[in-house]
Amino acid sequence: MDHQGLYAEGPAWESTKDSVLSLSPNSLEEAQDIVRKALKAAGGKHSFLYISEKVKEDISADWEMPSFATDNEGIAVIKLPPFSGSKEQGVKYAKTVLDSLSSDIRGVVIDLQGNTGGNMYPMIAAIHPLLPDDNILQFKSRKRTTTISPSYVNRVAGVSQSEHIDCPVAILTDSLTASSGEALLICFRGLGNVRVFGTPTAGYASCNSRFPLPDGSKLILTTGCDVARTGEAFCDDPIAPDVETSNPLEEALKWIREK
Repeated sequence: MDHQGLYAEGPAWESTKDSVLSLSPNSLEEAQDIVRKALKAAGGKHSFLYISEKVKEDISADWEMPSFATDNEGIAVIKLPPFSGSKEQGVKYAKTVLDSLSSDIRGVVIDLQGNTGGNMYPMIAAIHPLLPDDNILQFKSRKRTTTISPSYVNRVAGVSQSEHIDCPVAILTDSLTASSGEALLICFRGLGNVRVFGTPTAGYASCNSRFPLPDGSKLILTTGCDVARTGEAFCDDPIAPDVETSNPLEEALKWIREK
């Protein structure tokens, strides 16, 4: 936490660090509570302790795949749910969308409502033909900035590069759109053919690193903020849509038809 936590510098962090290091826990539960207190100071609200029982539960869970539907006007609606499955599941997740995307599509709605995050790489890989082949996202930590491109995303996700599709893209968000869901949203920030509909996101647009612990638990520490191609940095604040509405799909389809 001291070396990599996004907020682990300055008087507030030094005070918290001295405080927690002076404590002597009498049980694993007490130790976990101490770690949680330090995590919130070092990494903010997006950092947490992923206890071993929860890790095992999630590894064995079934993961929802995306859905893809096209109407008679050639407008595709893609629902991208959160994802935290295996590498093989990630390839299947991405290809569920990629195998249906084609150059004759006239517009796309990407539904990120309820997408609470997880592994961003299969999510971005699934819709990468709609993004320009440039630097789509950056992670800015205390010491360095890391740039992410579609080709890098596809290598990590294990899918092949597809041809670019140029069409209007509408994105739907709500208060549950978080973390990697917000990172995907930021990948489209600043593009002229994109508009966002819905309600503000959850405000977890930051980069987390995982550190395994001896009992099988994981320390999830926020180490950087998300930066868009526009230079805007996002982290703990919700991202507002371009059009705030309680009928995002209806408004999005109307905008695409007008385009």
